[in-house]
Amino acid sequence: MSKSYFTPRIRPHVPDALPLTPSESSPSLDSYAPSDTSEKSREIDFEDPFPDFLWMTTEEPHRSRRMAILKAHPEVRKLMGPTSLTPPIAVAVMLTQLALAITLRNTHPFSLPFLATAYVLGGTFNQNTFLAIHEITHNLAFRSLRANKVLAIIANFAIGVPYAMAFKGYHIEHHKFLGEDGIDTDLPSRFEALVLNNVAGKTFFATFQILFYALRPGFIRTQKPTLWHGINLVSILTFDYLLVHFFGWYSLVYLIMSSFFAGSLHPCAAHFIAEHYLMSGPVDVSGMEVKGLAQETTSYYGWLNLLCYNVGYHNEHHDFPSVPWTRLPELRKIAHEFYDPLPAHKSWPAVTWKFITDPSIGMWCRAKRTSHGERLDPSVWVVKEESSEGESEDGVYDGMVEAIERGYGSDKEEVEGLRRRKAI
Repeated sequence: MSKSYFTPRIRPHVPDALPLTPSESSPSLDSYAPSDTSEKSREIDFEDPFPDFLWMTTEEPHRSRRMAILKAHPEVRKLMGPTSLTPPIAVAVMLTQLALAITLRNTHPFSLPFLATAYVLGGTFNQNTFLAIHEITHNLAFRSLRANKVLAIIANFAIGVPYAMAFKGYHIEHHKFLGEDGIDTDLPSRFEALVLNNVAGKTFFATFQILFYALRPGFIRTQKPTLWHGINLVSILTFDYLLVHFFGWYSLVYLIMSSFFAGSLHPCAAHFIAEHYLMSGPVDVSGMEVKGLAQETTSYYGWLNLLCYNVGYHNEHHDFPSVPWTRLPELRKIAHEFYDPLPAHKSWPAVTWKFITDPSIGMWCRAKRTSHGERLDPSVWVVKEESSEGESEDGVYDGMVEAIERGYGSDKEEVEGLRRRKAI
């Protein structure tokens, strides 16, 4: 029997039972438990009225797959590092949004031209800006950490509210502690999962998801403000003041409305759900462990990536956060034997539609873990025997350091940990 990496349990039917705890996964998500057709099993099996998240006992899948790919394809290291395309695109989009805001300064915000422009153009441009800041957060615009932070704040002008520096801290934690309850603020809380567990609730979430991502961290894990948070705050508020002073409130309303649409029911906003929700339900690991272990991140390779810095290449991005958006397709091509077996979305809008309308999919369709979890051996990802031959252990170690050092920015804890382990 293949090893189980999950914590399936079935509880007896107790009418007054409290909601499940992290150690008690819901039967509706536990397709991994061996089937038992006995009469006793049928008596205690029941449909839990409180669906729970999928609680994993292993670490997130990307560290081990990164090691396996580096061993099989050491040339991947050449893809790491900043790209010169990001700075001009980020500045051009910001200036375009500013021009549109000024153009609409005498147009009422609730008029059709204003709303249509804010949704079609503004929503697309500001989603592009969100993802430019995402790239810059991983230090993939310049080699200098300070230059990346300055560019992120400049791009932030188009959003209308301070965002860039707060996002950086939370997003790096999302990578380092993917799925860890109480740390990864990308995860919905149990309260959200219970309250929004119907079509109306999921529609509400999809419409206002930008507010959920903005407000949720304050309830789950607050950050300690830094000097750069202050610089970000003062810069954006000063920019907003000057914009209102010279061009009026409607210009600022346009930027903020664009940001709202960018994180609402917009085709490009679907990536928020598509990246980490279990849209097909949990995958049974019996006989296909790779798909089971990889299910908490899903890629999308469609044309909307052209507008979104290739963020759809999400497995590739989490495996190598130091590879910029321009080289993610090349990464997939080089390591195709690792990525081809993984499921991928064919359409972002279809993901949003299924999330809202499918009763078997909900806010609770996320993989969580209570800690880092059991380490995965890189060999679990090796599909072909020859893929395990390649880079030496030292080369793999150097590649891991390089991938983390740039991709995780100024946070060097994991890099130092790797160095200490090598010394030992």
